Amino acid sequence: MPQPACNSSKTTAAPVGKPQQLPFLLTTQQGEAARTLLSYVASLSLPGPDAQLLAVVVAIRAARGGVGNLTGTDLSALRLGDPPEAVDALRGLGWQLDDAIFDGDPAAPPVPVTVPDLARETDHPLPFGNNMRSRVSGWTTRTLSAKPVKKLPPAARLAGLFLAAHSTAEFLGQIPPDLPEACRAALPDLLHKGFLAELSTDRCRLDPRVRHLSGMRLPTDEEKAAAPPKVRAKAVPAVTPGFEFSADAWTQWKNSATPALRRHVETVECCTLCALPPERVAEAFMFPSRPQFFSKTTKAAYGQWKDTHPDRGPLAARFTVAFRTEHGHGPSFRQLCEGMGWDLRRQVRGFIVQRLLSHGWLTNTGTAPWTLRPGQAAQEQGITLPKTRTSAAAVTPARS
Repeated sequence: MPQPACNSSKTTAAPVGKPQQLPFLLTTQQGEAARTLLSYVASLSLPGPDAQLLAVVVAIRAARGGVGNLTGTDLSALRLGDPPEAVDALRGLGWQLDDAIFDGDPAAPPVPVTVPDLARETDHPLPFGNNMRSRVSGWTTRTLSAKPVKKLPPAARLAGLFLAAHSTAEFLGQIPPDLPEACRAALPDLLHKGFLAELSTDRCRLDPRVRHLSGMRLPTDEEKAAAPPKVRAKAVPAVTPGFEFSADAWTQWKNSATPALRRHVETVECCTLCALPPERVAEAFMFPSRPQFFSKTTKAAYGQWKDTHPDRGPLAARFTVAFRTEHGHGPSFRQLCEGMGWDLRRQVRGFIVQRLLSHGWLTNTGTAPWTLRPGQAAQEQGITLPKTRTSAAAVTPARS
Protein backbone atom coordinates (compact mmCIF):
# COMPACT_ATOMS: atom_id res chain seq x y z
CA MET A 1 0.00 0.00 0.00
CA PRO A 2 1.45 3.41 -0.94
CA GLN A 3 2.57 5.39 2.07
CA PRO A 4 2.27 9.16 2.34
CA ALA A 5 5.39 11.27 2.38
CA CYS A 6 6.68 12.39 5.75
CA ASN A 7 4.60 15.16 7.26
CA SER A 8 7.03 17.75 8.59
CA SER A 9 4.62 18.70 11.36
CA LYS A 10 4.79 15.16 12.68
CA THR A 11 8.48 14.59 12.18
CA THR A 12 11.07 14.90 14.92
CA ALA A 13 14.54 15.88 13.79
CA ALA A 14 17.87 15.36 15.43
CA PRO A 15 20.79 17.75 14.93
CA VAL A 16 22.67 16.95 11.77
CA GLY A 17 26.46 17.04 12.00
CA LYS A 18 28.91 17.35 9.17
CA PRO A 19 28.52 14.30 6.89
CA GLN A 20 31.29 11.74 6.72
CA GLN A 21 31.53 11.19 2.99
CA LEU A 22 32.33 7.49 3.13
CA PRO A 23 31.54 5.32 0.11
CA PHE A 24 28.42 3.19 0.23
CA LEU A 25 29.13 -0.34 1.44
CA LEU A 26 26.42 -1.98 -0.66
CA THR A 27 25.21 -1.82 -4.22
CA THR A 28 21.49 -1.87 -5.01
CA GLN A 29 21.55 -5.66 -5.49
CA GLN A 30 23.50 -6.22 -2.29
CA GLY A 31 21.05 -4.00 -0.42
CA GLU A 32 18.22 -6.19 -1.65
CA ALA A 33 20.13 -9.21 -0.31
CA ALA A 34 20.47 -7.49 3.08
CA ARG A 35 16.72 -6.92 3.19
CA THR A 36 16.13 -10.57 2.26
CA LEU A 37 18.35 -11.65 5.16
CA LEU A 38 16.46 -9.49 7.66
CA SER A 39 13.05 -10.61 6.38
CA TYR A 40 14.14 -14.22 6.72
CA VAL A 41 15.18 -13.70 10.34
CA ALA A 42 11.98 -11.76 11.09
CA SER A 43 9.96 -14.72 9.83
CA LEU A 44 11.55 -17.12 12.32
CA SER A 45 9.77 -18.04 15.55
CA LEU A 46 12.18 -16.35 17.93
CA PRO A 47 11.29 -14.82 21.30
CA GLY A 48 12.98 -11.44 21.06
CA PRO A 49 15.78 -9.18 19.77
CA ASP A 50 18.59 -11.10 21.50
CA ALA A 51 17.85 -14.26 19.54
CA GLN A 52 16.99 -12.34 16.36
CA LEU A 53 20.23 -10.38 16.40
CA LEU A 54 22.23 -13.56 16.92
CA ALA A 55 20.24 -15.21 14.12
CA VAL A 56 21.16 -12.41 11.68
CA VAL A 57 24.88 -12.90 12.31
CA VAL A 58 24.70 -16.70 12.16
CA ALA A 59 22.43 -16.81 9.09
CA ILE A 60 24.59 -14.59 6.89
CA ARG A 61 27.69 -16.58 7.81
CA ALA A 62 25.91 -19.85 7.04
CA ALA A 63 24.16 -18.63 3.89
CA ARG A 64 26.56 -20.62 1.69
CA GLY A 65 26.25 -24.32 2.48
CA GLY A 66 24.38 -24.08 5.76
CA VAL A 67 27.40 -23.93 8.08
CA GLY A 68 28.93 -20.76 9.48
CA ASN A 69 31.71 -20.16 11.98
CA LEU A 70 31.22 -18.17 15.18
CA THR A 71 33.55 -17.58 18.10
CA GLY A 72 32.91 -16.81 21.71
CA THR A 73 34.40 -13.37 21.06
CA ASP A 74 31.82 -12.82 18.31
CA LEU A 75 29.05 -13.75 20.72
CA SER A 76 30.39 -11.43 23.41
CA ALA A 77 30.66 -8.56 20.89
CA LEU A 78 26.91 -8.75 20.30
CA ARG A 79 26.35 -7.71 23.92
CA LEU A 80 23.19 -9.76 24.29
CA GLY A 81 21.16 -9.50 27.46
CA ASP A 82 21.04 -13.28 27.94
CA PRO A 83 23.35 -15.17 25.53
CA PRO A 84 22.43 -18.69 26.76
CA GLU A 85 18.74 -17.96 26.27
CA ALA A 86 19.40 -16.65 22.73
CA VAL A 87 21.44 -19.74 21.86
CA ASP A 88 18.70 -22.01 23.23
CA ALA A 89 16.14 -20.18 21.09
CA LEU A 90 18.15 -20.94 17.95
CA ARG A 91 18.55 -24.54 19.05
CA GLY A 92 14.77 -24.68 19.29
CA LEU A 93 14.68 -24.05 15.53
CA GLY A 94 16.99 -26.99 14.93
CA TRP A 95 20.13 -24.87 14.55
CA GLN A 96 23.15 -26.73 15.89
CA LEU A 97 25.33 -24.68 18.25
CA ASP A 98 27.86 -26.32 20.54
CA ASP A 99 28.41 -25.04 24.10
CA ALA A 100 31.95 -24.14 23.04
CA ILE A 101 30.37 -20.95 21.69
CA PHE A 102 30.41 -19.61 25.26
CA ASP A 103 34.22 -19.81 25.46
CA GLY A 104 35.29 -16.18 25.50
CA ASP A 105 39.01 -16.90 25.08
CA PRO A 106 40.17 -14.97 21.99
CA ALA A 107 42.47 -17.88 21.16
CA ALA A 108 39.60 -20.38 21.14
CA PRO A 109 38.91 -21.89 17.70
CA PRO A 110 35.75 -20.91 15.78
CA VAL A 111 32.66 -23.02 16.42
CA PRO A 112 30.82 -24.32 13.34
CA VAL A 113 27.09 -23.57 13.48
CA THR A 114 24.77 -25.61 11.28
CA VAL A 115 21.53 -24.11 9.96
CA PRO A 116 19.51 -26.89 8.22
CA ASP A 117 17.32 -24.46 6.25
CA LEU A 118 20.37 -22.94 4.64
CA ALA A 119 21.88 -26.28 3.66
CA ARG A 120 19.15 -27.34 1.25
CA GLU A 121 19.84 -27.08 -2.48
CA THR A 122 16.34 -26.08 -3.59
CA ASP A 123 14.06 -23.31 -2.33
CA HIS A 124 16.97 -21.75 -0.48
CA PRO A 125 15.84 -18.74 1.61
CA LEU A 126 19.16 -16.91 1.12
CA PRO A 127 20.37 -17.69 -2.43
CA PHE A 128 23.51 -15.57 -2.26
CA GLY A 129 26.78 -16.02 -4.10
CA ASN A 130 29.99 -15.96 -2.09
CA ASN A 131 30.77 -12.32 -2.84
CA MET A 132 27.20 -11.25 -2.06
CA ARG A 133 27.30 -13.12 1.23
CA SER A 134 30.64 -11.58 2.15
CA ARG A 135 29.55 -8.02 1.37
CA VAL A 136 26.30 -8.31 3.33
CA SER A 137 28.15 -9.92 6.24
CA GLY A 138 30.64 -7.03 6.27
CA TRP A 139 27.82 -4.50 6.10
CA THR A 140 26.12 -6.20 9.07
CA THR A 141 29.28 -5.96 11.16
CA ARG A 142 29.94 -2.33 10.21
CA THR A 143 26.34 -1.29 10.93
CA LEU A 144 26.21 -2.96 14.35
CA SER A 145 29.52 -1.32 15.30
CA ALA A 146 28.61 2.17 14.01
CA LYS A 147 29.35 4.73 16.70
CA PRO A 148 25.75 5.94 17.21
CA VAL A 149 24.43 2.43 17.93
CA LYS A 150 27.25 0.20 19.12
CA LYS A 151 26.47 0.77 22.82
CA LEU A 152 22.68 0.54 22.47
CA PRO A 153 20.65 -2.55 23.51
CA PRO A 154 20.12 -5.36 20.98
CA ALA A 155 16.65 -4.16 20.00
CA ALA A 156 18.00 -0.75 18.92
CA ARG A 157 20.95 -2.21 17.03
CA LEU A 158 18.66 -4.68 15.26
CA ALA A 159 16.38 -1.76 14.39
CA GLY A 160 19.39 0.06 12.99
CA LEU A 161 20.04 -2.85 10.63
CA PHE A 162 16.45 -2.82 9.38
CA LEU A 163 16.24 0.93 8.84
CA ALA A 164 19.64 1.18 7.16
CA ALA A 165 18.77 -1.70 4.84
CA HIS A 166 15.49 -0.02 3.89
CA SER A 167 17.10 3.37 3.11
CA THR A 168 17.81 4.87 -0.29
CA ALA A 169 20.97 6.56 -1.55
CA GLU A 170 19.33 9.83 -0.47
CA PHE A 171 19.07 8.48 3.11
CA LEU A 172 15.24 8.11 2.88
CA GLY A 173 14.10 5.14 4.95
CA GLN A 174 10.90 3.20 5.39
CA ILE A 175 9.76 1.55 8.60
CA PRO A 176 9.34 -1.97 7.18
CA PRO A 177 6.20 -3.91 8.12
CA ASP A 178 8.26 -6.89 9.34
CA LEU A 179 10.27 -4.78 11.81
CA PRO A 180 10.07 -6.67 15.15
CA GLU A 181 7.86 -4.97 17.72
CA ALA A 182 10.67 -4.67 20.26
CA CYS A 183 12.62 -2.73 17.62
CA ARG A 184 9.77 -0.29 17.08
CA ALA A 185 9.92 0.73 20.71
CA ALA A 186 13.65 1.40 20.32
CA LEU A 187 13.38 3.76 17.32
CA PRO A 188 13.51 6.96 19.42
CA ASP A 189 16.90 5.80 20.71
CA LEU A 190 18.24 5.78 17.14
CA LEU A 191 17.05 9.35 16.71
CA HIS A 192 18.46 10.48 20.03
CA LYS A 193 21.88 8.93 19.36
CA GLY A 194 22.16 10.41 15.88
CA PHE A 195 21.74 7.27 13.77
CA LEU A 196 18.60 8.87 12.37
CA ALA A 197 18.18 12.51 11.44
CA GLU A 198 14.38 12.30 11.14
CA LEU A 199 11.70 9.91 12.37
CA SER A 200 7.96 9.76 11.79
CA THR A 201 5.28 7.09 12.01
CA ASP A 202 6.25 5.19 8.88
CA ARG A 203 9.31 6.98 7.53
CA CYS A 204 12.77 7.98 8.63
CA ARG A 205 15.96 9.50 7.30
CA LEU A 206 19.47 8.28 8.05
CA ASP A 207 21.85 10.80 9.54
CA PRO A 208 24.42 11.81 6.89
CA ARG A 209 27.16 10.47 9.17
CA VAL A 210 25.93 6.92 8.51
CA ARG A 211 24.93 7.42 4.87
CA HIS A 212 27.41 4.74 3.81
CA LEU A 213 25.32 2.10 5.59
CA SER A 214 22.32 2.64 3.30
CA GLY A 215 20.87 -0.46 1.69
CA MET A 216 20.46 1.54 -1.55
CA ARG A 217 16.74 0.77 -1.74
CA LEU A 218 15.21 2.20 -4.90
CA PRO A 219 12.87 5.09 -4.05
CA THR A 220 9.12 4.64 -4.45
CA ASP A 221 7.13 6.70 -6.94
CA GLU A 222 5.84 8.82 -4.06
CA GLU A 223 9.39 9.49 -2.85
CA LYS A 224 10.51 10.44 -6.35
CA ALA A 225 7.59 12.84 -6.72
CA ALA A 226 8.25 14.45 -3.34
CA ALA A 227 12.00 14.81 -3.84
CA PRO A 228 13.36 18.25 -4.72
CA PRO A 229 15.00 18.61 -8.13
CA LYS A 230 18.40 16.93 -8.04
CA VAL A 231 21.39 19.14 -8.56
CA ARG A 232 23.43 17.54 -11.27
CA ALA A 233 26.83 18.19 -12.64
CA LYS A 234 26.89 20.35 -15.76
CA ALA A 235 26.10 18.16 -18.74
CA VAL A 236 29.11 17.13 -20.77
CA PRO A 237 28.60 16.92 -24.55
CA ALA A 238 28.82 13.44 -25.99
CA VAL A 239 32.29 12.60 -27.24
CA THR A 240 31.23 9.54 -29.25
CA PRO A 241 29.94 10.54 -32.71
CA GLY A 242 26.32 9.53 -33.15
CA PHE A 243 25.85 8.38 -29.56
CA GLU A 244 22.25 8.56 -28.38
CA PHE A 245 21.34 7.37 -24.91
CA SER A 246 18.88 4.48 -24.68
CA ALA A 247 17.77 3.29 -21.23
CA ASP A 248 16.95 -0.16 -22.61
CA ALA A 249 20.33 -0.53 -24.33
CA TRP A 250 22.10 0.65 -21.18
CA THR A 251 20.22 -1.87 -19.04
CA GLN A 252 21.03 -4.64 -21.51
CA TRP A 253 24.71 -3.68 -21.46
CA LYS A 254 24.83 -3.79 -17.65
CA ASN A 255 23.07 -7.17 -17.59
CA SER A 256 25.80 -8.56 -19.87
CA ALA A 257 28.63 -7.23 -17.69
CA THR A 258 30.58 -9.31 -15.21
CA PRO A 259 29.42 -9.04 -11.57
CA ALA A 260 32.53 -7.05 -10.63
CA LEU A 261 32.08 -4.56 -13.48
CA ARG A 262 28.36 -4.27 -12.70
CA ARG A 263 29.16 -3.36 -9.08
CA HIS A 264 31.62 -0.73 -10.27
CA VAL A 265 29.07 0.74 -12.69
CA GLU A 266 26.44 0.95 -9.96
CA THR A 267 28.88 2.66 -7.61
CA VAL A 268 29.50 5.37 -10.19
CA GLU A 269 25.81 5.66 -11.06
CA CYS A 270 24.79 5.98 -7.41
CA CYS A 271 27.55 8.42 -6.42
CA THR A 272 25.68 11.41 -5.00
CA LEU A 273 28.88 13.47 -4.95
CA CYS A 274 29.47 13.16 -8.70
CA ALA A 275 25.72 13.23 -9.55
CA LEU A 276 26.56 12.31 -13.13
CA PRO A 277 23.86 12.30 -15.82
CA PRO A 278 23.04 8.67 -16.66
CA GLU A 279 23.72 9.23 -20.36
CA ARG A 280 27.29 10.31 -19.61
CA VAL A 281 27.91 7.25 -17.43
CA ALA A 282 26.47 4.98 -20.10
CA GLU A 283 28.56 6.55 -22.85
CA ALA A 284 31.77 6.24 -20.84
CA PHE A 285 31.28 2.53 -20.19
CA MET A 286 29.67 1.50 -23.47
CA PHE A 287 32.16 3.43 -25.62
CA PRO A 288 35.41 3.67 -23.63
CA SER A 289 38.06 6.03 -24.96
CA ARG A 290 40.64 4.66 -27.35
CA PRO A 291 44.39 5.39 -27.46
CA GLN A 292 44.92 8.99 -28.50
CA PHE A 293 47.42 10.57 -30.85
CA PHE A 294 49.18 13.46 -29.19
CA SER A 295 50.65 16.19 -31.37
CA LYS A 296 54.10 17.69 -31.01
CA THR A 297 52.42 20.85 -29.71
CA THR A 298 50.74 18.88 -26.91
CA LYS A 299 53.97 17.13 -25.97
CA ALA A 300 55.85 20.43 -25.95
CA ALA A 301 53.20 21.97 -23.69
CA TYR A 302 53.56 19.00 -21.36
CA GLY A 303 57.34 19.40 -21.29
CA GLN A 304 57.01 23.00 -20.14
CA TRP A 305 54.32 22.14 -17.60
CA LYS A 306 56.09 19.18 -15.97
CA ASP A 307 59.13 21.24 -15.02
CA THR A 308 56.94 23.31 -12.70
CA HIS A 309 55.22 20.24 -11.20
CA PRO A 310 58.01 17.93 -9.98
CA ASP A 311 55.76 16.17 -7.43
CA ARG A 312 52.92 15.49 -9.88
CA GLY A 313 53.18 11.70 -9.53
CA PRO A 314 52.90 11.30 -5.73
CA LEU A 315 50.33 14.10 -5.49
CA ALA A 316 48.12 12.55 -8.17
CA ALA A 317 48.35 9.12 -6.53
CA ARG A 318 47.36 10.56 -3.14
CA PHE A 319 44.47 12.38 -4.78
CA THR A 320 43.07 9.11 -6.16
CA VAL A 321 43.18 7.58 -2.66
CA ALA A 322 41.32 10.54 -1.15
CA PHE A 323 38.83 10.63 -4.03
CA ARG A 324 38.07 6.91 -3.76
CA THR A 325 37.58 7.21 0.02
CA GLU A 326 34.92 9.86 -0.56
CA HIS A 327 33.24 8.52 -3.68
CA GLY A 328 33.73 4.76 -3.56
CA HIS A 329 35.28 4.79 -7.06
CA GLY A 330 38.30 6.33 -8.72
CA PRO A 331 38.29 9.68 -10.51
CA SER A 332 37.96 10.11 -14.25
CA PHE A 333 40.85 11.73 -16.12
CA ARG A 334 38.95 15.02 -16.06
CA GLN A 335 38.09 14.76 -12.35
CA LEU A 336 41.72 14.05 -11.52
CA CYS A 337 43.02 17.06 -13.43
CA GLU A 338 40.33 19.40 -12.13
CA GLY A 339 40.90 18.18 -8.58
CA MET A 340 44.63 18.81 -8.93
CA GLY A 341 44.02 22.29 -10.33
CA TRP A 342 45.63 21.45 -13.68
CA ASP A 343 43.75 24.01 -15.76
CA LEU A 344 45.07 23.03 -19.17
CA ARG A 345 43.75 22.06 -22.57
CA ARG A 346 41.97 18.70 -22.70
CA GLN A 347 44.68 17.16 -24.92
CA VAL A 348 47.42 18.21 -22.50
CA ARG A 349 45.49 16.87 -19.51
CA GLY A 350 45.04 13.55 -21.30
CA PHE A 351 48.77 13.36 -22.03
CA ILE A 352 49.61 14.14 -18.39
CA VAL A 353 47.50 11.23 -17.17
CA GLN A 354 48.97 8.91 -19.81
CA ARG A 355 52.48 9.78 -18.62
CA LEU A 356 51.51 9.18 -14.99
CA LEU A 357 50.16 5.78 -16.03
CA SER A 358 53.23 4.85 -18.06
CA HIS A 359 55.58 5.89 -15.23
CA GLY A 360 53.68 3.77 -12.69
CA TRP A 361 52.39 6.59 -10.53
CA LEU A 362 48.86 5.62 -11.46
CA THR A 363 47.20 2.50 -12.77
CA ASN A 364 43.72 1.70 -14.02
CA THR A 365 41.70 -1.28 -15.18
CA GLY A 366 41.98 -1.47 -18.94
CA THR A 367 39.51 0.86 -20.58
CA ALA A 368 37.04 0.81 -17.66
CA PRO A 369 36.44 4.43 -16.62
CA TRP A 370 36.65 5.72 -13.05
CA THR A 371 39.27 3.15 -12.02
CA LEU A 372 42.36 5.35 -11.51
CA ARG A 373 44.34 4.41 -8.39
CA PRO A 374 47.97 4.38 -7.17
CA GLY A 375 50.35 2.49 -9.43
CA GLN A 376 53.44 0.48 -8.59
CA ALA A 377 55.74 3.50 -8.23
CA ALA A 378 53.29 5.10 -5.79
CA GLN A 379 52.86 1.89 -3.83
CA GLU A 380 56.61 1.64 -3.40
CA GLN A 381 56.41 4.99 -1.61
CA GLY A 382 53.61 3.78 0.64
CA ILE A 383 50.78 5.46 -1.29
CA THR A 384 48.17 2.70 -1.38
CA LEU A 385 44.45 2.21 -1.05
CA PRO A 386 43.24 1.13 2.41
CA LYS A 387 43.40 -2.63 2.65
CA THR A 388 39.77 -2.75 3.75
CA ARG A 389 38.67 -1.40 0.37
CA THR A 390 37.83 -3.76 -2.47
CA SER A 391 40.47 -3.46 -5.15
CA ALA A 392 39.37 -1.97 -8.45
CA ALA A 393 41.55 -4.61 -10.07
CA ALA A 394 38.59 -6.97 -9.75
CA VAL A 395 36.76 -4.98 -12.45
CA THR A 396 36.80 -6.85 -15.73
CA PRO A 397 35.34 -5.97 -19.14
CA ALA A 398 31.76 -6.83 -20.00
CA ARG A 399 31.03 -10.19 -21.54
CA SER A 400 30.10 -10.14 -25.20
